Amino acid sequence: MTNHVISRKEYLLAKLDSHTWLNAEKLECYAEVEEAGHFSQLHSYTHIWKGTSRRMKLAIAILGVSALASGIPHFLNNFAAEDDDEEIGGVMDYLTGYGEKLYKQPNDEVGEMVKAWTPSSSTNPEELGTYVEGDILFPSGQKTRNGLKAKSARWPKGKVPYVYGSSFSEKDRSTIDAAIAEYHKMTCVRFVPRSNEADYLVFKSDNTGCWSSVGRVGGPQDINLQSPGCLVQKGTVMHEMMHALGFLHEQNRWERDDYVTINYANIQPGRENNFVKAEKSSTDALGITYDYGSVMHYSSTAFSINGQPTIVPKASTSDLGQRDSVSHHDVQKIRRMYKCKSKKSH
Repeated sequence: MTNHVISRKEYLLAKLDSHTWLNAEKLECYAEVEEAGHFSQLHSYTHIWKGTSRRMKLAIAILGVSALASGIPHFLNNFAAEDDDEEIGGVMDYLTGYGEKLYKQPNDEVGEMVKAWTPSSSTNPEELGTYVEGDILFPSGQKTRNGLKAKSARWPKGKVPYVYGSSFSEKDRSTIDAAIAEYHKMTCVRFVPRSNEADYLVFKSDNTGCWSSVGRVGGPQDINLQSPGCLVQKGTVMHEMMHALGFLHEQNRWERDDYVTINYANIQPGRENNFVKAEKSSTDALGITYDYGSVMHYSSTAFSINGQPTIVPKASTSDLGQRDSVSHHDVQKIRRMYKCKSKKSH
């Protein structure tokens, strides 16, 4: 039995802990099915029934009955999502619509706007950027000759190596450390100093604003946190780090019109595309409802031309655009994407 099959047992036990009759021998049967290349297709196992060994048929039958009994129709499809290197569903489908804008070079013009930002401003510093949706930027090395490289993956086992690529003051580092500590406290994701990992984050503080890529894109990838603007609020740091974990902006969800009204008349000309909705089929909210208080939500005057609201919530809330920390729903989404088994990692 190969290593990946043995590790799958632990996963099956965690997913099926309510089925006490599933013993290790049966789990080995499931692993055998997977090794034969049929595991991800068990939801349509009739296609592989013919010519399958008796032992494998037993495993398939047990899994089928288990799924029906549990009342979870997508039960078996969830196994594919356990792959650490799996592409984050929908991220590139959604972002590809921005084309070459994804690969804009960081620029000092944004840096000057962030330099002028103060905590009393009505918008957040990352909303000042001229990048995709203000703060999303992919490294130019992620382009291919034929266009975009559709790769945005989870970090294996929730481990995110990082280095500091710029000189940060002690105060600025303490803000980043506080953001990391908050993620460690709330989720199983672990930001760890890099040793020799090929894929890792590089915290920088160039005069180009606040920005990040989305998900693990391969090789060194920058999170830029211009000082002091992007490091005044811990939540701004957590916002960019949550992009790096694989999450998009909250107000671009496909169902956002049920929760907010977008006032296009108040949006700066040319910035309307920052409010494009995702397609329902291209993004996954992981079963979490729309969250006004998400650290990934824009403020009410984001990209406003006149200081008037561009986003008006349909429910009474004072949390729109908060940058104190991740919200309860943010934590739920991270834990579901990274399949955290407990509130704190062991």
